[in-house]
Amino acid sequence: MQQMREPSASESYFWPSVWAIGLHVLVFGMLFVSFAFTPELPPAKPIVQATLYQLKSKSRATTQTNQKIAGEAQKSAARQTEVEQMEQKKIEQEAIKAAEQKKEDAAQKAEESKKADETKKAEEAKKADEAKKADEAKKTAEAKKVEEKQLADIAKKKAEEEAKKAAEEEAKKAAAEEAKKKIVEDAKKKAAEDAKKKSEAEEAKKKVAEDAKKKAAADAAKKKSQEAARKSAEDKKAQALADLLSDTPQRQQALADEQGDEVAGSFDDLIRARAAEGWARPPSARKGMTVVLQIGMLPDGTVTSVNVSKSSGDGPFDASAVAAVKNIGRLTEMQGMKPSDFAPYRSFKMTFTPEDLAL
Repeated sequence: MQQMREPSASESYFWPSVWAIGLHVLVFGMLFVSFAFTPELPPAKPIVQATLYQLKSKSRATTQTNQKIAGEAQKSAARQTEVEQMEQKKIEQEAIKAAEQKKEDAAQKAEESKKADETKKAEEAKKADEAKKADEAKKTAEAKKVEEKQLADIAKKKAEEEAKKAAEEEAKKAAAEEAKKKIVEDAKKKAAEDAKKKSEAEEAKKKVAEDAKKKAAADAAKKKSQEAARKSAEDKKAQALADLLSDTPQRQQALADEQGDEVAGSFDDLIRARAAEGWARPPSARKGMTVVLQIGMLPDGTVTSVNVSKSSGDGPFDASAVAAVKNIGRLTEMQGMKPSDFAPYRSFKMTFTPEDLAL
């Protein structure tokens, strides 16, 4: 709503001044008329007293005039008071208005300060936002660079791996070709070696067969020779025994003394021959080895014990000689011998060599 314009000081005093001047002119005019028609009065006293006095003594018209003047004066005073009140009110209104204006100015200044602060904050926020955007843009650019570098590294690594894989494939292919060639060559070599081995095996087989045949022939000849020797020994023994039994006591004693050593030697040969039949030659047996065995027998020719009296120095050969003698079991040829003749064989020593057992 538009405010009413306050009148200025000159405008406020104009019309009251006009009315006051006009009233004074009227009062002076009436006083002049009154002085003209009234007798001369004693010296004037104060206006108020004079007026009161004259009011009492004057005519009705004068009284009315004076009353009118007094009313006008009262009105003028009332107007003056009203003017003063208006002035006071105006001053108060102006003070209120000034206070309101000051308040409005302060509010406006506060509003302007607030707007300035808001503008400043907005500008700072804008700058912060721009800085943030710039920072984000920078970070985005850096992240993009990092990502591009990572992609480049990945691509490079992938290319290197593919190249390595291709090289490995080529190497594997070459190795496979080489292995294939080697397998073929090895197969050829193996076939040649197998053929050679087969030929050698055939030759060895033939040689073994020939050796076996020769050994069989030799064993047969050996066995035949041993049988002949054994039969010859038995014949000699039988003949010696017959000679002992058929001759006179003197002759028998002489023949016994003469043939005792021969019979004993025949039994030693017989024991060696029978031991050779069951001897298993150990690989360590060599010429020149000698083992002495302690042998125990019963009168019926049964071998009861065999122990090593003196070792040859080779355990396997000693053990093979002991086993060969034990394998004899019993010599039936010794049955019927005189106790005096058997006495030396109850417990005796015999020497064996590889040559003795390989008869």
